Amino acid sequence: MSKIPVYFMPGLAASATIFERIVLPEDIFEMHLLEWEIPLANESLAEYAQRITKKIKHENPVLIGVSFGGILVQEMAKYIDAKKVIIISSVKSNLEFPRRFKIAKATKAYKLIPMSLILNLENLAKFSFGEKINHRLKLYEKFLSVRDIGYLEWAVEKVILWDRTVVDEQVVHIHGDMDDVFPIKYINDYIVVKGGTHVMILNKYKWLNANLPAIILEDKVIAE
Repeated sequence: MSKIPVYFMPGLAASATIFERIVLPEDIFEMHLLEWEIPLANESLAEYAQRITKKIKHENPVLIGVSFGGILVQEMAKYIDAKKVIIISSVKSNLEFPRRFKIAKATKAYKLIPMSLILNLENLAKFSFGEKINHRLKLYEKFLSVRDIGYLEWAVEKVILWDRTVVDEQVVHIHGDMDDVFPIKYINDYIVVKGGTHVMILNKYKWLNANLPAIILEDKVIAE
C-alpha cells in the first residue's frame, strides 16, 4: 500500500521548522513541509492558496495547517481533492474570531500596526505566538523566519479580512484550551488538547505524535 502524503503549513511568519518534533509512522505516512512565500502585488488569499497548492505533488493529500496556516490550507482545499484537512490552533470561519479581531476589521485598526516594529523579534514573537513568550524567545528565534514587511502587511490583512462564514464540516479542528490568540470560548466542534496554548505544535508535540495518526486514519481514540 502506498504511503499517505501529509503536507504541513506553518503559522504566520513561521518556518516549517516548527514541525521538527512531529513524527508520523514512516511505514504509513510521508511528511512534506510547506513554507510561506512572499505574496505577489495585490495577490488575494484565493490566488495565493492556488499558488501554494501547486507545490503539492501527490493526489488526495492530507493538509495540516497551524494558525494562519490553518486558514490557508482550508482555502487550498478548494482547489485540490484533499483526503483530509486538519487545522491546529486556528479557526474554521471568521465567526470563531475573538472580539479584538472583529473590532480591528470594523475600525481598520490593523492598517495602523507598524510592521517595522513587528519585525523586531520580540514583537514578532508576541504577534505570532501570543503574549507569554519572554522565556521562550531563544527557542522561537529559529522558528520566525519570514520578516518581510510586505508579507506581514499582507498576512495580517488576509487574516483580519478572511470572509469565510460557512464552516466546512469535514475539517478536523485540534485546539488547546489555553490558546490566547484564538480563545477556545469562541471555537466550536474541536478536539481539545488540555493545557494546549497557541504554540502547542512545539510543546504538545507528544500529544500530537500520539494522536495525529489515528485522527488522519479516522480512528477516534484520543490518547491522554
